[in-house]
Amino acid sequence: MMFQQQYLMWLAGAILLMVALLSWRDSANPRRFTTGLFWALYGLIFLTGDWTFQLAARWAGEAQRGSRWLNIGVGVAVVLMALIAGCGGVRLGRYHQRSETEKQASAQRLGNKLFMPALAIPLVTVMGVLAFNHLPGLQARVFGPGNHATLVTLFSMMVGCLLGWLIALKFTHEKPLQSMQETRRLLDAVGWAFILPQILATLGLLFTSAGVGNAISHLTAQYLAVDNRLIAVAVYAGGMALLTMVMGNAFAAFPIVTAGIGIPILVLQHGGNPAVMAAIGMFSGYCGTLMTPMAANFNIVPARLLELPDRNAVIRAQVPTGVLLLLVNIFLLYFLMFL
Repeated sequence: MMFQQQYLMWLAGAILLMVALLSWRDSANPRRFTTGLFWALYGLIFLTGDWTFQLAARWAGEAQRGSRWLNIGVGVAVVLMALIAGCGGVRLGRYHQRSETEKQASAQRLGNKLFMPALAIPLVTVMGVLAFNHLPGLQARVFGPGNHATLVTLFSMMVGCLLGWLIALKFTHEKPLQSMQETRRLLDAVGWAFILPQILATLGLLFTSAGVGNAISHLTAQYLAVDNRLIAVAVYAGGMALLTMVMGNAFAAFPIVTAGIGIPILVLQHGGNPAVMAAIGMFSGYCGTLMTPMAANFNIVPARLLELPDRNAVIRAQVPTGVLLLLVNIFLLYFLMFL
């Protein structure tokens, strides 16, 4: 049996359902029922995607209607999650952690070995990708025929995570259940921000389907002097940064701004190199990522995990870098795109 991407979704869903179960059993959490419900809904979206689609298709009599009912169901689940998070339903509980004295003793005993589980993840991921790309027939034996570039990376990272988990259990002499408690602690600390990247990426697809890129192209051509190359380049790079700041995701902003400004104005009108435009344009979007709370996984989550008193401390530290890089990107686009 070939490995499929859906297996990764099932694994993520099973972990989230375990987190939900542990949350419901945590009497120290004042919102344990809503906290558990939040993670259970999120886990069900991962766990039942294909199965629910097939069931809905059989019930509705055709795949298109089944897909519609599946989309409605996922939408209802997301709305319920938003209501739970908006009403403060995700709270911290008790996670059966060691005392500070025990933590200090464990840290002194392990020393630099503490870094080995974390380092195992990127190391195994790189080794896995290299193996799948250079050993003939390995991809076909594991995943079946076809191009599996994304699945190769995800599969290798999963193996790295599992290996890092086993190493951590070996070093710390903890039970597997405690690792789930730590998973729950981190998820509860991050809260609703954990799902924000997926929601924002979906928003980008909706904007693209709704024709926002065409509207941006029309407004840009009507009201800005895009016949001037420098202005056109500045509008494109600045638009990437600004829309990323609004959406929190450069991947979501890229197709919108590129369809509205990059391709029709920089490439078709001015004859720019699309490869240079795409590379530096995406980098310009990352400049916006450094400067927005909407990129919660980059800017808000670290502040929460480090328990910083200022939730925007990471953004304040990154703003000068983001602005300077954006200016550099504008000049790089101007001088490199039209060679």
